[in-house]
Amino acid sequence: MSAERMDAVFAGGGMVGLTLALALARAGLRVTVVDRETPASVMDLKYDGRASAIALGSKRVLDAAGVWDGMAADAEPIWDIRVADGHPLRGVSPLFLHYDHADVGEAPFGWIVENRVVRRALHTAAETEGLPLIAPGSVARLERDTDRARAVLDDGREIDASLAIAADGKFSKRREEAGIKVSGWAYDQVSMVATVRHERNHKGTAVELFLPGGPFAMLPMTRNRSNVVWSERKDRAARFMALDDDAFLDELHLRFGGWLGEIELAGPRFSHPLSLRQAARYTDTRFALVGDAAHSIHPIAGQGLNMGLRDVAGLAEAIVDAHRLGLDIGSVATLRAYERRRRFDNVLLAAVTDGLLRLFSNDIPPLRLARDIGLAAVNHLPPAKHFLMRHAMGVVGDLPRMVRGEAL
Repeated sequence: MSAERMDAVFAGGGMVGLTLALALARAGLRVTVVDRETPASVMDLKYDGRASAIALGSKRVLDAAGVWDGMAADAEPIWDIRVADGHPLRGVSPLFLHYDHADVGEAPFGWIVENRVVRRALHTAAETEGLPLIAPGSVARLERDTDRARAVLDDGREIDASLAIAADGKFSKRREEAGIKVSGWAYDQVSMVATVRHERNHKGTAVELFLPGGPFAMLPMTRNRSNVVWSERKDRAARFMALDDDAFLDELHLRFGGWLGEIELAGPRFSHPLSLRQAARYTDTRFALVGDAAHSIHPIAGQGLNMGLRDVAGLAEAIVDAHRLGLDIGSVATLRAYERRRRFDNVLLAAVTDGLLRLFSNDIPPLRLARDIGLAAVNHLPPAKHFLMRHAMGVVGDLPRMVRGEAL
C-alpha cells in the first residue's frame, strides 16, 4: 500500500488541533487529522461538562479558521469580571477587583462557550471544508527523518507529510515517542465542573472567588445559566462529588451567595485532576507540539484554551509564510520561528497562574489581608487595571496575525 501524501498530518483532533488544521486547509495546505474519538462522542453532553472562556484575541483566531459563526449563537459575552477573596462561612470580602468592558472599548472581554458547542462548530466547519478526518483512528507509529514524517495508522494506512503535529493532549504519546521531556507537578486539587440554571440574569458578569480550598468561578452562559468551575483539595472534592444533587446544590449555594437567586443543576457533574506541565521543547525533526501536548496549567485564570489558540495562530503563521514562499514547512527554521514566538509566553503565563494559586489558595490571615489590599489597590490604579483588562482580552504582546484579526 503506497503512502498518501499530505503537507501536514495531525495526531489528535481536539479543539486546538482541529482549529489549526482548518486554518491550514483554508490557506491551501493539504492536511489530514487522525483522532481516537468519534465526532458524535465528543459532542455528547455526558462527554465533558466544561465551558471555555474565549478571549477576544482567541475569537479572532476561531473566526479566521471559519469556526466562530458556528458557535456564536451559543456564546455568552463577558461584559464584566469581578474578582474577590471569599470564605464559605465568612462570605465575600468587601475589597475586590472589578473589570468593566466599557473601560477598554465596546467589545466584550470574551465569551463563555460550552466545549461541546466548540467541538460541534469545528466538526461542522471540517465537513464543510472537506477536511480529511480519520475518526475513530489512531497513529500507531510516527516515523521521522530529515526528509519527511510518516504516520502509520492502526489500520495499516500510511500518510507521508512534511510535518507531523501532535495535538493529542497533556499525556501525548507522540511527545513521549519523540523523547521530549516534561516538567511540572500535580496539584493537590481537583476541578469540579457543573452547569447551573438560575433565577436572575447574570448580565454577562464572570465572578471568581478565591476560597481557602481553591478558586471558585461562576462563568456566564446563555439561557440564564452559569458554568461553575470549583477547585478544591482532593480529599474534600471526593466528598463533595459523592453528595447527591440536592446536597451538592446546598454547597454551591453556600459559595454562590444569593446574587443570582435560586439555582438548579442543568446537567451532569464532572471532576478533573489538576496539574501544571510544560514540555522542554515544542519541536523536533519535522514535528511540533500544540495545545495541551505542549503545556497545561491550572484553570485559575481560564487561559488554557486561549494559550492553545495562540499556539494555533503562531504555528499557522510560520507554516503559511513558509508555504507561500515555496519553503519547507517542516524545516528547522520554520519550527524555530514558532517555538521562539510561543514558548516564552506560555512559560510566563504558567508561572503567573501557579503563583496566583499559591498566593490565594489558603486562609492565612496576613496573606488574606495582603491580597485583599492588593486587589483593591489594582482596582484604583487605572494604568495597571487597563493593562490587565487588555491581557484578559488576549490582545497584549507579540501577536500573530490571526490574533490581531488579520487574514492569515
